[in-house]
Amino acid sequence: MPLLHTDDVTVAFGGRRALDNVSLDVEAGRITGLIGPNGAGKSTFFDVVSGLRRPETGRVVLDGKDITVLGPARRARRGMARTFQHLELFGRLSVRDNLLVAAELGPGRRHASRTVNAVLARLGIEDSCDDLADSLPTGTARLVEVGRALVLEPRVLLLDEPAAGQDAQETERFAAMLRDLATEGTAVLLVEHDMSLVMSVCDRIHVLDLGVVVAGGPPADIQRNRTVLAAYLGEG
Repeated sequence: MPLLHTDDVTVAFGGRRALDNVSLDVEAGRITGLIGPNGAGKSTFFDVVSGLRRPETGRVVLDGKDITVLGPARRARRGMARTFQHLELFGRLSVRDNLLVAAELGPGRRHASRTVNAVLARLGIEDSCDDLADSLPTGTARLVEVGRALVLEPRVLLLDEPAAGQDAQETERFAAMLRDLATEGTAVLLVEHDMSLVMSVCDRIHVLDLGVVVAGGPPADIQRNRTVLAAYLGEG
């Protein structure tokens, strides 16, 4: 049984369906990719899964339990954390304090400082711990937002373009960290435009186009799929 499952999720804005009967599984210990062109509905899907938006139809199921009507805080308490496409850091707080704010709301709040130190080390950003968030380069700021999700010790981690702004070396380290999380049993759902990263770390990839899942499978199959090549990867 997948740890996270969506069943025929539909969201409409006016007369347009941003998501059209989207069913998707995310398994524990696996990295699942969700790719598609801009406007495909990826961030809307994340909003539904994380509880920021309720679907018109369909269900969100976490660990066998229907959580469709639960808000973000209750989903977080059940082990779900996410990042955002647009950075949502506290700009006038330090990197460490950004993580502490989250850690003190999570299951490890009694040892929040120790949890934060471990996550800073895991992400390789200890040297930036006292820097203000709004002074950071984009790649580092993205890692801080990932760190703020990790201190919640999630079972399901939703990452929305986390590698944006990273250089090649940073992306390589980030890929290794994602693999480690999966090895430890975390279910990772990754939205990312860096196809090299997606193809190298994901166990399975779903392709979303105009709110519809048009393909799904392991990376090798996605790379050979003619619909994907034409609609997203830009090849005839």
